[in-house]
Amino acid sequence: MNLQKKEHKKPVRHELVKFEALIKAAQQVPTQICAVAHPCDATSLSAAIEAYELKIITPILIGPRHKIEQIAQQEGLNIEGLELIDVPHSHAAAAEAVAQVRAGHAALLMKGSLHTDELMHEVMRAKKGLRTARRLSHVFLMDVPTYEEPLFITDAAINISPDLNCKADIVQNAINLHIALGLGEPRVAILSAVEQVNPKIASTIDAAALCKMAERGQITAGILDGPLAMDNAVSPRAAEMKGLTSAVAGRAQILVVPDLEAGNMLAKNLIFLAGADAAGIVVGAKVPIILTSRADTRLARLASCGVATLYAQYLSTQALGIR
Repeated sequence: MNLQKKEHKKPVRHELVKFEALIKAAQQVPTQICAVAHPCDATSLSAAIEAYELKIITPILIGPRHKIEQIAQQEGLNIEGLELIDVPHSHAAAAEAVAQVRAGHAALLMKGSLHTDELMHEVMRAKKGLRTARRLSHVFLMDVPTYEEPLFITDAAINISPDLNCKADIVQNAINLHIALGLGEPRVAILSAVEQVNPKIASTIDAAALCKMAERGQITAGILDGPLAMDNAVSPRAAEMKGLTSAVAGRAQILVVPDLEAGNMLAKNLIFLAGADAAGIVVGAKVPIILTSRADTRLARLASCGVATLYAQYLSTQALGIR
């Protein structure tokens, strides 16, 4: 009997998902102008200013002037030379930020210290918002220490209980972002609790339908498989034990969750229990939207700005069919 311990190889990390490398990549493309809605706390204002100092974005600060100037003075932030649009409150800031994008003065939108719903209400307005023919969705870009691939999770922030058509847009949005970041054609796992189609579990029916939609060209540029349970989506051993053979099983790059609750819990489990870093943006609108959180690390906030800048640059040079 061989009692020698097997050598456990450390996973090979994908370089681009390292947030430092992602930020560096964003610094290599033209700086994008970003409308920052109500940066009236230290976290949101410092994120915008640091991203500016690192030449990732050029912010337009939109909010009550006295509040922004007071926070800048308290935190030692230099806002001299930056455009600052004075509006009375957060609702006006959201409306003005969206108006700046619509007028072509900004290529990015960033949430400051206001509620996400308040900003998204302005984004979703029928005539004055930033909607396209595609549904908006949120994508987390995860750097998980134990996983060798970039890992996207969608949608964990916007669509609460998406139907099949909405899920098709969620999938396509994530595929487009994956390609825009130079990561190539993604392997997409449509998650459920089980890997078999079960009429009693609606998410398995949706997963099967999404895969068929990809076969028929209704979803393009990605390799889909589902339904897949979480273990056999990311673990080659679990996929092998279940007898699953596909390009996706065991090595997924995009995880499409059944609903917002599942996605939110999955992302936060990876962040708080597995030590993952998470950047994220909203896609499917006329411009990328940066939704930062007070719980985000400094690096994650900068990486979110970097992701948005890279995607905006890609949208400016490619025809993705988003109108």
